[in-house]
Amino acid sequence: MRFRSRLYLLLIFSLFLSCLLPMSTQCLAQLVQIASPPAIGAKGAALMDVHSGRLLWGKNEHTQLPMASTTKIMTAILAIESGRLADVVTVSKTAVRVEPSSIWLAPHEKISLMHLVYGLMLRSGNDAACAIAEHLAGSISAFAELMNQKAKELGMHNTSFKNPHGLPDPDHYTTAADLAKLSAYALRNRQFTAIVSTTRISIPWEQYATLRIWHNKNRLLQTYPGADGIKTGWTRAAGYCLVGSANRIGQRLVAVVLNSPDDWGETAALLDYGFAHYKSVVVVSPGQYVQIVPIDKGYPQYVGAIVAQGYSWPVGIGEQLELKYLIQLEPGITAPIRAGDRLGHLAILYQGTTVAKLPLVADQVSHRGWLGYKLGVFLDNFRQLLLRELGEEE
Repeated sequence: MRFRSRLYLLLIFSLFLSCLLPMSTQCLAQLVQIASPPAIGAKGAALMDVHSGRLLWGKNEHTQLPMASTTKIMTAILAIESGRLADVVTVSKTAVRVEPSSIWLAPHEKISLMHLVYGLMLRSGNDAACAIAEHLAGSISAFAELMNQKAKELGMHNTSFKNPHGLPDPDHYTTAADLAKLSAYALRNRQFTAIVSTTRISIPWEQYATLRIWHNKNRLLQTYPGADGIKTGWTRAAGYCLVGSANRIGQRLVAVVLNSPDDWGETAALLDYGFAHYKSVVVVSPGQYVQIVPIDKGYPQYVGAIVAQGYSWPVGIGEQLELKYLIQLEPGITAPIRAGDRLGHLAILYQGTTVAKLPLVADQVSHRGWLGYKLGVFLDNFRQLLLRELGEEE
């Protein structure tokens, strides 16, 4: 009887395993598929996490290649950061003659710099690019110098700009990694994101009693879930180029393909891989306490150092979080200190390289000496009393 019971249990267990085995094999196959990057035919490609700037995947990502109209990402961010978007630009004859991609500007036409940036990024207007460059720097060559200066600041060491539009020039090139770095930087600017995520805009047309209506050439905005940018490009020399970005549940990725046989498909495949394989992990929260900091001649003698902004890091499937942290304080921190005053920064390192520097600020006031503390308390109480009296009078 005992033998029969054991036999029944063994049969039941065998059936249970046989039911689970096909499911496990299928799950394993899906995991392998997710973990494997897609086959990319582009000559250069890169996938980057926007928030952290971490390069997640690349193919010939440091090879110098023509970039076509993805050049205009740099042109746009320089225009936005100039703080002059409200400027009215008078379009020159030189700008109007640039071909082939155009938003049909006319000589001496007056148009806002903001609208030129929309025409630049939605319709890829080469005439808009030249008008922007001439207005901000006086000439194409002077604007190219500004572009190269910005590229150097961003660490784009394998990039050279000769014009604001991306028409062929042997000394005008980038790499997929550099272009991803530029794109991630630009996408952190809210004004830039608002422009490149716009699918349609209508603006006044000075020469006609009608509106200019521009639709964004970036089809990902219509076809890819969460897409929010950024720029198309094509020349015979560069082939099809595309920079595409998407945001899902707070995780934002940007993909770059240069000279691709299937720019739309390969960009979408890279984004799919990134979202499936990496998850954004909050490693530092805003306001997080770091350590106590002594204040010379201060009362109280210590304040807390807190992180002014948060930071997230993409972690891949099966990957360990390998970040290191280094606290660096300003030398000789002396009272008076106000809440929010800069005390130093928290450096975050990945594989020995600093990937972020987060400001450390004071969590409270430290007055200059005991008398200063008492005076501060008195003035604060007096201010509150005055506000209360004024409120009662109203």
